[in-house]
Amino acid sequence: MSLPHAILTALLEKPSSGLELTRRFDRSIGYFWPSTHQQIYRELGKLEHAGHIRVLPAPRPARGQKKEYEVLPAGRAELAAWVSLSEDPRPVRDPLLLRMRAAAVVGAPGLAGELRRHLVLHQDQLAEYLEIEKRDFPPERTADEDRLRHLVLRGGIDLETFWTGWLSRAIEDLDRGRPGGPS
Repeated sequence: MSLPHAILTALLEKPSSGLELTRRFDRSIGYFWPSTHQQIYRELGKLEHAGHIRVLPAPRPARGQKKEYEVLPAGRAELAAWVSLSEDPRPVRDPLLLRMRAAAVVGAPGLAGELRRHLVLHQDQLAEYLEIEKRDFPPERTADEDRLRHLVLRGGIDLETFWTGWLSRAIEDLDRGRPGGPS
């Protein structure tokens, strides 16, 4: 249910064409709510059919012109109702954790290498988030919407910090041959 709300959020921030929206997802919302371009276009059709968004009238009709969407009052009301809902946290669902649990049963050849690969990926993501924070959230930006967006980014930074720390300890423990214990 959250993809339509992510789209409504993005369109309220700035009316966009489907292509512009998918590009914006790739640079922002997609970090914490990934979606394919096909899913986004499919949801745009559903949101339009439900009366939550509409295609903006083109300044001049042209064949092949991209459609630009805006949120209608019903879409804003839907998003506001969704924001006010209470929702429990969801459990972590990461295939790496499941594979590690399975490796405890069937053996773990190559597991340390896979953990190292994941560590590099999380370090790269952390570096990217820190660069976005430096670029987009200087201390003088204090508007409420900036503060909330920055908090979302800080959540991503904190998650990547967790993963890099946890993976570093896991690799160290595997290299020592004793999970969780001192050498």
